[in-house]
Amino acid sequence: MSDSTLSPTQKQFIESQKMFFVATAPSGSDGHINLSPKGVEGSFIVVDDRTVAYLDYWGSGIETVAHLRENGRICIMFCSYGEEPNIIRLHGQGSVIEPNNPAFPEWRSRFPDLPGARTVICIELTRVCDSCGFGVPIYDFVSHRTKLTDCAADWGPERLEQYTREKNSYSIDDLPGIDSLT
Repeated sequence: MSDSTLSPTQKQFIESQKMFFVATAPSGSDGHINLSPKGVEGSFIVVDDRTVAYLDYWGSGIETVAHLRENGRICIMFCSYGEEPNIIRLHGQGSVIEPNNPAFPEWRSRFPDLPGARTVICIELTRVCDSCGFGVPIYDFVSHRTKLTDCAADWGPERLEQYTREKNSYSIDDLPGIDSLT
């Protein structure tokens, strides 16, 4: 079943998941498709039945941001790893809200106050679909990892900014990354 809005049941399913996957691709046929797992606790929110957002943390790549800046296309996938199988894909047009954007503080306030936040990714949904998930194995959740945010706290803002400048100015396809760095 597909639609462009989230049902209450889909919203409840999404909010109960511990991780999600983000897929983007550059325009054209020669760029790299990107697929990233995400799962920092509290980093994904349902804003309303047509809008979702997630807090993007620092890291070694900037593909999602670069692809969104180029064409806006994004797909988010949630999978059930419990007894009840389900997969939900959220297709949409994504936008990047960077710290230098006047809207960033309001968006940032919607998420936990953990160190290492790089951008907020906001997605206007164009298609919501769910499927069976019968082929997804059953796993038990143990805990969220804290290494990413712990490292960000240990490094501090200056070292994170330098790392971001070195690693996030351009994507692997040489597309501009973080706007405030290019």
